[in-house]
Amino acid sequence: MGQYFATVARGLEALAAQELEQLGAHSVEPGFCGAAFEGDLTLLYRVNLWARLPFRILMKLHEFPCHDAKDLYRGIQTLDWSKYLTPDLTLAVNATGKNEQLNHTHFTALQVKNAIVDQQQENFGERSDVETQEPDVQINVHIDRDLCTVSLDSSGNSLHRRGYRPAVGAAPLKESLAAALIQLSGWQPEQMFYDPLCGSGTLPLEASLKALNIAPGLFRERFGFETWPGFDSSLLEQLIQEAEANQRDTLPAPIWGSDGDEAVIDQAITNAEKCGVSDHVWFSQIDLAEVVAPANSGVLFCNPPYGERLGRDSNLAGFYKLLGDVLKQRFKGWTAFVLSGNKELSQSIGLKSSQRFAVYNGSLPCQLMKYELY
Repeated sequence: MGQYFATVARGLEALAAQELEQLGAHSVEPGFCGAAFEGDLTLLYRVNLWARLPFRILMKLHEFPCHDAKDLYRGIQTLDWSKYLTPDLTLAVNATGKNEQLNHTHFTALQVKNAIVDQQQENFGERSDVETQEPDVQINVHIDRDLCTVSLDSSGNSLHRRGYRPAVGAAPLKESLAAALIQLSGWQPEQMFYDPLCGSGTLPLEASLKALNIAPGLFRERFGFETWPGFDSSLLEQLIQEAEANQRDTLPAPIWGSDGDEAVIDQAITNAEKCGVSDHVWFSQIDLAEVVAPANSGVLFCNPPYGERLGRDSNLAGFYKLLGDVLKQRFKGWTAFVLSGNKELSQSIGLKSSQRFAVYNGSLPCQLMKYELY
């Protein structure tokens, strides 16, 4: 059994733990900006392929008391690195956290790299090269008070970069956050889903991947673990084939996105083609003032501009008031979820929310507000 840690955006730890349990993880413990769990190699591959919320899945190798640079060097050298890294493979070290003595992550990372390559030189007479962009083995060290945790990053590039979205609007929502908001809302694929301010389409696209049971990891070029010694390519191939076999052919209910800006709708359509759902999701250019409910009931989702991103002088309060009017007058029988990073603006909607969830969009504290429209 391996010990793993899934890193997630702040505030999503409990949701991520729930997702990991659904994927078959054992001993799941939410922590700060992530969740620890246990499982075998199959689970490690499966979580990378299927999890919609995490950024990276770390495999824990070792934990040791660590006050200063000497402790760090010695602790790293107690591991037999030949199991994880042969001299022909490239490496990179990413350090996070600090304590009184080790208060510079760049220095910490350098010290770890030195300890590893010194061991290689001694054992093999040669060493791994450092490759910061796409290393074969990405090592992660975390200093928390007097404890150092050493892990391997099994994901490679952050998992939120699904690979289907080269086209990004002005203020894109991370795919992982979009998936988290959808999970938080309790939306079920049997309900119609509509985003009238969809930008380059992230919310409707994540909703359709979920509704069609498409593994988000299928669009990635590679995972970090594929260049590890002992990588089981037939196991990954089998998991990919199972994932492809379990996809649904049709959406249980329509998923729509619209936006006033024609250019971003073109991007959304390109992104839908990239993830193979362009036959399922419907995107169209419609100004907010023209939006009407496409069905008697459903779930409306939107992430309106917060102020920073549409330019200072745009009349955003008026825009939020319009959004409130459209919801009130044209979406009776629907439930609406609005992500807002600006309290004053969200009051301009003029509706009373029935529930609020605190989430972070990057470093910005936001609220996902739920409105029951009758």
